[in-house]
Amino acid sequence: MHVDPLIMERNSEERSGLPSSPLQTQTPSSLAVTVEQLFEPTDAWSEGRGLNVLLYGAVGTGKSTVVRKLVLDWCAGTTLTHFKLLVPFSCEDLGQLSKVASLRDLVSRKYLHLRKHPLLSGEGNQAKNVLFLFNGMEKMNLDFRIGATELCSDPNEVLPPGVVVVNLLRKYLLPEASILVTTRLSALDRIPQKYVSRYAQICGFNDPDRQRAYFTSRLLQQSGETTYSHDSHALIELLYLNLQRESQLAAACFLPSYCWLTCATLHFLHFTDAKAPIRTLTGIYTSFLRLNFGGEVLGTGTGIGTNAAIQEHHNSLMLYVVRTVGKLAFDGVTYKRTSFSEKELEQWIGGKTKTDEELHQLAMFRTDVLDFFLAPSVVSGKHLPGEPSNSDERRYVFAVPAMQEYLAALYVVLGENKSALEKLTKQVSVAIGQAGEDVSTIFNILSKFIPLRIFAVFNLIKLFPKLYEKVSSLNKGSIARTMAAEMFRTEDSYNEDVLDQVEQSLLGVHGPQPKQYSETQPFELYPIFMGGLLHYGNRVLLQQLGCSIQSTTVAQITHALRKYLVRELSKPQPPEELMDLLVLLYEFQNPRLTAEVLASIRTIRLTNIRMTSLKCFVLSSVLSCTPESYHLEELDLSSCLLSHDMLQMLWPAFRHTHNLNLQFNSLGPESCILLRDLLLHPRSSIRSLQLCDNPLLESGARTLLEVLPENQSLTHLSLMHTGLGDQGALELAERLQQHSGLQELNVAYNNIGDIAAMTLVDACREHPSIHTVHLYLNPLSDVGKQSLYVRGVPKSCSGRRVKVLASVTEGSDISEDWHPILSVIRKNISSWDRERVKEQLKVFLRDLEWGRRQQQSFWKRLHFRRVEKGVRQTLRMLEKDTVPPASGYSK
Repeated sequence: MHVDPLIMERNSEERSGLPSSPLQTQTPSSLAVTVEQLFEPTDAWSEGRGLNVLLYGAVGTGKSTVVRKLVLDWCAGTTLTHFKLLVPFSCEDLGQLSKVASLRDLVSRKYLHLRKHPLLSGEGNQAKNVLFLFNGMEKMNLDFRIGATELCSDPNEVLPPGVVVVNLLRKYLLPEASILVTTRLSALDRIPQKYVSRYAQICGFNDPDRQRAYFTSRLLQQSGETTYSHDSHALIELLYLNLQRESQLAAACFLPSYCWLTCATLHFLHFTDAKAPIRTLTGIYTSFLRLNFGGEVLGTGTGIGTNAAIQEHHNSLMLYVVRTVGKLAFDGVTYKRTSFSEKELEQWIGGKTKTDEELHQLAMFRTDVLDFFLAPSVVSGKHLPGEPSNSDERRYVFAVPAMQEYLAALYVVLGENKSALEKLTKQVSVAIGQAGEDVSTIFNILSKFIPLRIFAVFNLIKLFPKLYEKVSSLNKGSIARTMAAEMFRTEDSYNEDVLDQVEQSLLGVHGPQPKQYSETQPFELYPIFMGGLLHYGNRVLLQQLGCSIQSTTVAQITHALRKYLVRELSKPQPPEELMDLLVLLYEFQNPRLTAEVLASIRTIRLTNIRMTSLKCFVLSSVLSCTPESYHLEELDLSSCLLSHDMLQMLWPAFRHTHNLNLQFNSLGPESCILLRDLLLHPRSSIRSLQLCDNPLLESGARTLLEVLPENQSLTHLSLMHTGLGDQGALELAERLQQHSGLQELNVAYNNIGDIAAMTLVDACREHPSIHTVHLYLNPLSDVGKQSLYVRGVPKSCSGRRVKVLASVTEGSDISEDWHPILSVIRKNISSWDRERVKEQLKVFLRDLEWGRRQQQSFWKRLHFRRVEKGVRQTLRMLEKDTVPPASGYSK
């Protein structure tokens, strides 16, 4: 899978000072070329000398990918076939070599089979058929001065690797060979112009069509199975619509790296299944940065000097990013801002630079890396409250919104926002550890840090290490406190859950804009990323980037976080906040912490959350961390758009549940097979199962009823509005005696007639424990209702009464359960057949009018009128189409 990025040939005058903005248009003097065209002979170079091609571009434009594709195509014989030998080198590897070696040694170390290859002997002009490829030249400190790098023309002469490469570029060594070098923008002048035949700039995906080609190839390839094919095409269409709007995403996807990140995130959001390996959102972002910045250092030199010097004075480029861009991101999250002016960039990125080395580092960073993270805002005139609204001022945003929250989280977890006291105590603690117990030495060291008048405060010098430990643990506690506080911000409670927010940032919002209850930008990923960064796998990747998070730090934050989360969860949380908490625990990947936090939760209500395969996977993964003895009193997944496949993923979660609410979903007869197996499982502890408003039909109900002889845990079963019908009701009546534990049965709104209803009530009356049957909203006759009411009354004093809820009246009296019946109807009329409900409400009115006329008591007639008023109000709401949205379909 590969989509060629745009490659533009540049002349030597154009090469420097080129803008790297994705919005730049093609200049007339620049021509789009392929890598193969770059090695066509030119007039500028004489016969018998190979070409030196310099391919350059900013971080993330696709240099390494182009190189890998070139090597594969050459091996397949589809490109550059006039070269008989292609020798790729990683400059990162060459820069790390400390031993001297000849060119042939360097080749044979990596490619054993080329040890004595004749094309590398240097005899005749055989080397014209050789192409050397050096990827990432900025990672070698090449010095082209003859005084510093001796000349060499013998492939067998032993020299430092940098000298060998310099002589190849000088054309002293194998002058007939061609060379392709890739490098970053800031390192262009490391190779003198006279040694470069052609300059070419890699410009990424400059138009939506290239981006769409990449997304189509990647998503269709990743989804693999044909069952995902339709979903993949729908995703690609939504993504392309968002790109065509000239959205911020289109500007970000100018860089192929961000196309990779977009695809990885979408695949994570939409194609996670129970068999997939554990993958987290934090892990995707950490891997993304590892791919782009792994091994990258920010040298303090100016390009002239020895390898040892630059290795000795280098900083991790990723750490530099965290201390500059991360600091900016943290400030934005703190003050709820997503866009920044040029002055703010200068303040945070430029910082307080003083030395030449720092200024040089800053210049390299601005040239190569800054545009990778920050892009000009494509949304003009829209500013958050408190932000400058000067329309003439260009503002910058993070290329992908989630990157701001990731870098802010990394900034905090790495401890870069320590107070002056915390930094001071760390210095003191380290100094004491190095000095030992010599009091005079310690005194001398401390006097350098603290003025003598303050020093008198600390009577016991030996307590300093403990003081540092205490301050350090307080800092870790504040990180945990921040995570918990950001997690449960009351002003963010009405936002969609964090996974939906991530999806909307990639696919855009289609249809009417959702109503926002808060004008400020929610940063709900920020605490989740902080939790994910503490996971061991992410810490290993960050260690490779030069960003170290100590295990002691993780332990302290985890200990404090558990306390704060348990305390917050003692308060009821909105479903969206609860879903975000589950995502945090999933990203953390710490089973012990998860089990301890969930121990304080007995109810998980996710009503109205748009469940996806990923969210089901998250819920099951989190609950699987709990011990076998752990059980939820209630798991509410009503109105969650659940499908049969999602139910399979939720199986581990169901086994931990007493009351399972699956109302208002799209579960058909095939889902009943899975629910049957769940209820038959020996460890199943489900007492209440609510399946209202699922199209189970008679076949599904028949399957579900197979559990009654063997399952003894079920006490409440709701099959309201499931398409049961007369036949389903009769079969249920037959099976009831085989299950002795059932107490309440709801078969309302199921098109059940008089005969089937009477048979069912008779069976319930003979049942040892059933006390309530719901039969309202069924096409029952007046005689049938009266008969049902009579049948529910015991025949003798020793008999047991079964409460039959068939209408708002019971004969000439009002049912004591009229209010629950009417409440159920009101909650569900937006999703039910309105004409059918209107008809039933009119029947209720006729019942009420007849009952009122039979009553002699003034107070009872008044009570009838009160109930009539409630029914008429509901009927008017239906007729005027002003029904409030049902809880099941508010999203």
